[in-house]
Amino acid sequence: MNPRHFLRMSQWAKNPPSKRRVQLVFGVILLCFLIFGIEYLGWWPDWATGEWTRAPR
Repeated sequence: MNPRHFLRMSQWAKNPPSKRRVQLVFGVILLCFLIFGIEYLGWWPDWATGEWTRAPR
């Protein structure tokens, strides 16, 4: 494991994020799972789906 991860974990243990930030992060994760579930079930509209194209050279 990278030593930077240990430094980051120690900083979080000394100064944890606020309750509001934790709620925001979990809200974004929940939104991602919700979008994935809608797409998996086939309820995602066609107009919201991107088309794959080749990148210009």
